[in-house]
Amino acid sequence: MERLLGNAALKASLGSAFRADRISHSYLISGPAGSGKHTLAAILAAAMQCTAGEQRPCGVCLQCRKVFDNVHPDVITVDDPEKKTVPVDLIRRARSDLYILPNEGRRKVYVIPRANDMNASAQNALLKVMEEPPSYGAFLLLSDNPEKLLPTIRSRCVSLRLSPLSAAEAIPALRAAFPDRSLEAVRTAWERAGGFYGPAADALRDTQTVSPQSQRFADCFARRDRLGLTELIASMERYKREQLQPVLTDWIELLADAIRVRAGLPGSSDAAGQLGRSRTVRELLEAVRRIQEALELLQGNVGVGAICGGLLIWLNV
Repeated sequence: MERLLGNAALKASLGSAFRADRISHSYLISGPAGSGKHTLAAILAAAMQCTAGEQRPCGVCLQCRKVFDNVHPDVITVDDPEKKTVPVDLIRRARSDLYILPNEGRRKVYVIPRANDMNASAQNALLKVMEEPPSYGAFLLLSDNPEKLLPTIRSRCVSLRLSPLSAAEAIPALRAAFPDRSLEAVRTAWERAGGFYGPAADALRDTQTVSPQSQRFADCFARRDRLGLTELIASMERYKREQLQPVLTDWIELLADAIRVRAGLPGSSDAAGQLGRSRTVRELLEAVRRIQEALELLQGNVGVGAICGGLLIWLNV
């Protein structure tokens, strides 16, 4: 159970059911992308196959290890990622396979990771087998929009809805996974992800750290270091047009993030926090406007040297 962060009440309820051997043949696991649906499905599948005593899944028996390593022959994923929907043919094949006894496990578990993408025919085909499955059959339906499923399917499932994580649950785990990111960046990712670990981790993974050049810009502009800013921008006069554009775009994004800091929101980088604490909203907005003007001039074929000269005047305040 420790594989799933947070969701204490849900885990306690499932733990009691596992110890009493009251495991349903159908579960509907719902929550937004990155909420832990696949993790919970693996836990349920392992609990169904586990050969340990009351503490299921034990995580160490052969059956559990095979489930968590995604190699158990009796845990079958029903999906075709190349198709937009889950077609009825896939469900019919799974339905036929269900009546073949398990290879080695206690149950045959069918995981449908995109349950809400089943078309009407596929849902009706699944419903037929869910009404009277063999004793060893089990279904795990994963959905980020369970309302798309037929009410008759939902009524035959134990509903497990995943909840967002508190700061105390999410932030230590995110900091352990991303030790190079600041506490401020981690907290921002958690807040913007609505408390769910998956999208927060994606944001931290995808967001690049501030480049040394942008960091220097932030340092100089925050400290009103005219000489430092002059040296930085003067060094850019030898850039080619396609080199200057991404630098100025990065500066605009950095300043916009600093404005969010001034509004009381956490910034996504230490540089943004530094700017937000040092400059007023009016100054930050004016800098954004001036750099946007420079980008427009750049697109209008004005020389790089002239644009950098303008920035030296506009930003050295």
